[in-house]
Amino acid sequence: MTEPQRLAAYYFAFFAHAGAFVAYFSLWLAARGLTPAQIAFALAMPQLARIVAPTLWGWLADAWGVRYPGARRAIIVFSGFALAAGLAALYFQHRPGSIALTLLLLSLASAGAMPLLEAITLSVVGGASGAYGPIRLWGSVGFILTVIGTGVWLDYRPAETLLGVVLALTLAACAASFALPRGAPPPAHLAAPRLAAVLRQPAVLAFFGACVCMSAAHGAMYVFYAIYLESAGYSKTVIGVLWTVGVVAEIVLFLRLPQLQRRFSLRALLLASFVCAVVRFLAVGWGVEWFAVLAAAQLLHAATFGAFHASSVAAVHRLFPGALAARGQALFSSVTYGLGGAAGSLVAGWTWESLGAAPSFAVSALFALLGGALVAWKVRV
Repeated sequence: MTEPQRLAAYYFAFFAHAGAFVAYFSLWLAARGLTPAQIAFALAMPQLARIVAPTLWGWLADAWGVRYPGARRAIIVFSGFALAAGLAALYFQHRPGSIALTLLLLSLASAGAMPLLEAITLSVVGGASGAYGPIRLWGSVGFILTVIGTGVWLDYRPAETLLGVVLALTLAACAASFALPRGAPPPAHLAAPRLAAVLRQPAVLAFFGACVCMSAAHGAMYVFYAIYLESAGYSKTVIGVLWTVGVVAEIVLFLRLPQLQRRFSLRALLLASFVCAVVRFLAVGWGVEWFAVLAAAQLLHAATFGAFHASSVAAVHRLFPGALAARGQALFSSVTYGLGGAAGSLVAGWTWESLGAAPSFAVSALFALLGGALVAWKVRV
């Protein structure tokens, strides 16, 4: 297998387990007897871990990578087995506090995988951001297959069986991690600016602020979407189909990414993603009675995740050059999916209980509007 094919295989396996977890794990938590606020708190733990863990793993990868070229891959392998061990430990946890603590610990140990994978991928494609999409789309394919398959499974099996599904898929990702390429280390002659100097740039601060807003905007979606649709009368198979609609649109976006990034600037793609996020979350919040509205809103996932993530990863590659590459991607993961994801989950838990479902999605739209304003104000990439 070529290096891009090995990367694609790992993306497929990694997002296969992520699909089952993201789409349905709130149902497993509900089956354990957790309240909406406790579910939101438990699902905020992986996001809280991602505030600090990816940056630490990225720093270690950059430091060890000078002497050990395979350091990034080794950390990804460790990350997968740590995640599997943590999921296995959840079988023995029944109290909300112990479940939340276990999720926090397994996330601290495993949160380094994705930013390091992004750094390896961009090093393999030589920083050509358009070549990233055709590799990354296989993660979306894995996500789709498990979301559909797990949805059908849960229509016939109790939600308590979900943990075994997620654990089996995680072990498959562990196996795929051994075939990952090492990735090229930064050239020794390529000087990198000091990390503190990069972080003080107004454009970088505005960029990270916008990323926090986008991730926070998805809080209600990732925590309560399955519960929300189930309460509205949709079957788990239909819920899986709606998740799939979004990810199919994401795959089309990744296929078209080389052409889009030749035609539009990263800034333009980022702005479009925030506008689509405002529309998407208002549609989900206020159009749950109409399947067509929900399906149309899910098509916007191509922009709110696909275009946003691909453009952001490419922007980070430009903003954090050379020896800062792994730390830049890790910091992006920490700030965006850690800080932003935790804030979004916790805010969604509070608004869901105090205001209700539709207002929670309206708050999501407000987060997206603020993020778009930050991009328009300062970001130039």
